[in-house]
Amino acid sequence: MTATDKFIYKKSAGITALSASFTDFRYKKHRHEEYALGVTLRGIQQYNLDGSLQSSYKNGVMLFNPEQAHDGRSQNKAGIDYVMLYVKPKLFLEILARKDIVHFPSPIVYNWELEQSILNLSDAIFSGKDESLCSELLLSLADNFSHSEISITCPKSNALTKKAKEMIYYNLDKVLRLEEICKEFGMSKFQFIRAFKANTGISPYQYFLNCKVEHAKQLIEKNHDIYSAVTECSFFDLTHLNRHFKSIYGTTAFEYMSQLN
Repeated sequence: MTATDKFIYKKSAGITALSASFTDFRYKKHRHEEYALGVTLRGIQQYNLDGSLQSSYKNGVMLFNPEQAHDGRSQNKAGIDYVMLYVKPKLFLEILARKDIVHFPSPIVYNWELEQSILNLSDAIFSGKDESLCSELLLSLADNFSHSEISITCPKSNALTKKAKEMIYYNLDKVLRLEEICKEFGMSKFQFIRAFKANTGISPYQYFLNCKVEHAKQLIEKNHDIYSAVTECSFFDLTHLNRHFKSIYGTTAFEYMSQLN
């Protein structure tokens, strides 16, 4: 990562906006609990998603579903610039006036109206516009989705994987013990790891770490106390949290906290 690489976060109206610019940085495989909507502004952004390599060129609108595992990098040394909006599923469904989970069937689309509405909202958030305006822009964004870009039929999660995720999520303050999870399903460790990864695209340990980092991020946003997040999420120390935080969000936990309002 070079000194000129930048990852800037800002929140408004329940939405987190990211402005990113980098050359040699690579995201490790991870997932977000939110819907993520972004636009590639410069360069070619590549990432592995659901077993396929995706390439978003300039003006490409990137659409990620919650829990969808992916990595990320620039295709070449020229680097990339992009913006991303993270919207909680509950809020996203509210603006769509839907009760059931929806999903994006296509990971990348080229839709000028949708692109502009994402850029308008991200600009409003970064320039500190009123939350009421940001909420209106979010509604406008949702109204720009075509029927082909959003679907009410969502791929059903494997029952085993769903229960395993719950067992992992509700024990983030402990060491991940695969033996206990595998005993619940009557599987060997290796059978379970293979099944979990096949269904989610991410290993159980990667999922466990990802959940810990995401929970730490939520605690930092809530309490503005980075050290309590280290303790509550059972990281060894701040360096340990920062290392994993940076691999997912491009910035350290301390730098992220300093950007919060």
